[in-house]
Amino acid sequence: MLAGSMVALVTPMDADGAVSYADLGRLIDFHLQSGTQALIIAGTTGESATLDHNEHIELIETACELAGGRMPIVAGTGSNSTAQTLALSKAVDRLPVVAFLVVTPYYNKPTQEGMYRHFCMIADAVRQPLILYNVPGRTGVDLHSSTVIRLSEHGNIASLKDATAELDRVATLRNGCGPEFSLLSGDDATSCEFMLRGGNGVISVTANVAPATMRALCDTARTGKRAAAERIDDKLRLLHDTLFVESNPIPVKWAVRRMGLAGSGIRLPLTPLAAEHSDAVLAAMAAAEIELAAA
Repeated sequence: MLAGSMVALVTPMDADGAVSYADLGRLIDFHLQSGTQALIIAGTTGESATLDHNEHIELIETACELAGGRMPIVAGTGSNSTAQTLALSKAVDRLPVVAFLVVTPYYNKPTQEGMYRHFCMIADAVRQPLILYNVPGRTGVDLHSSTVIRLSEHGNIASLKDATAELDRVATLRNGCGPEFSLLSGDDATSCEFMLRGGNGVISVTANVAPATMRALCDTARTGKRAAAERIDDKLRLLHDTLFVESNPIPVKWAVRRMGLAGSGIRLPLTPLAAEHSDAVLAAMAAAEIELAAA
């Protein structure tokens, strides 16, 4: 079962927007040393929407090579086209990934039945299991809990990343999907409570910047130690908020660069962090005791 602190890894880029595989290796080593329990490659935070088909495959393939089996890798392969999602998922199914993160189809706003068939078709076609990804704030469509429960009966659908921040869903999903189905938060700000209510972990943006503290939070919250978990979460509260002061991954890529772990590159239509927000992000990093690289 996928569980614990999993990072939605940024895709490091040079100033011209080219993927920096040297920095990718540095990031992977950083997370190995910091206790991160899985890497999500080419998700939303990894700017998957700006990667072409071959580049997307190369990024996942290189991440697997650099990790060398030392950490589980989840491949982000979702799109708003079932055919494109199938093609990309099949193309990387040969790699040593442990799961596919597949977002609900965005923009075209399918029905619940359409999403059910979309996920089932992909799950039928690949070797490794699917993590359903529900993020209505980005996609314009909500995967209802009843549909998740229905999908959980498929033998190759193992998990849900829920970024709705609607904590009442946890009990419904846990009761309906059973104990073996992994429930993962996709919302850092509510992830502590999500796990305290029975969730299994988080796919985290904050973990890019504070991986060791996110690991401690997950370990504590998953064992039901509310007071201790909330103390850890309080330390991260400003980061949870300010890493979304502009569209993700704009702030987190700026923060990772200030830590000396990656370059300044980000691809249009995203732009570098506005100068007016830099002090707030720096203050949040200081509150979380994050070390900056020398200027």
